[in-house]
Amino acid sequence: MGNRINDGICPIKLELYDNSWYHPGRHKIVQIAWLFLGLPLLRSAIPFSGIKCLVLRIFGAKVGRSVVIKPGVRVKYPWRIRIGDHVWIGEDSWIDNLTDIEIEDNVCLSQGVYLCTGNHDWSDQAFGLRIAPIHLSSGCWVGAKGFLLPGVCIGAGGVAAAGSVVLKNIPPWEIHGGNPAVFWKRRRIKPAGEPIASEAANCNERLTDNSLSNAIDSTEAPSLEDSCRPL
Repeated sequence: MGNRINDGICPIKLELYDNSWYHPGRHKIVQIAWLFLGLPLLRSAIPFSGIKCLVLRIFGAKVGRSVVIKPGVRVKYPWRIRIGDHVWIGEDSWIDNLTDIEIEDNVCLSQGVYLCTGNHDWSDQAFGLRIAPIHLSSGCWVGAKGFLLPGVCIGAGGVAAAGSVVLKNIPPWEIHGGNPAVFWKRRRIKPAGEPIASEAANCNERLTDNSLSNAIDSTEAPSLEDSCRPL
């Protein structure tokens, strides 16, 4: 009962918070230069991703070829990020990298994605800081407004559906969704040349067949492919 605020005894003491052990990885001058010079350019509506990639490289990021960066993207510390080739980063994505984030080749981050590498220990009265890296393997996709927590790894080809809160790793070629994100189905890549129109043509048939009822019976959410709605 002593934990109750109305008892006048609250064990949470934010004045005890101490993150003196943490170091962002660059001198204060570099941090200030990034905040007032680099970050505004990155977030701007400049339609040339090459300029934004150059800005990231100047401040220490490792950035591959043919990377697309949309307006409004934020990166906390560019020197703590590695981006592979042919990566897409959508509007207003927030890469909150207190520690390292690695994004491999052919990864898509849709609009408003939040990659969070820092958290607080709720069992600590001083609300101590905890950090852990995030790793996004080749070919994975984080849907719009997806939220990845510290320490998460998405395997090759894995998908976090739109609006998902990802607490645990997503294995390769699996689609996870929801809050918290859970397994939905395996991801299938169409053979080259297979017409996309065939999916829409068979939409009504799929919605009435056993795949939907099976998904409900097994608590597996109906996939975005099955409902003909993109992430």
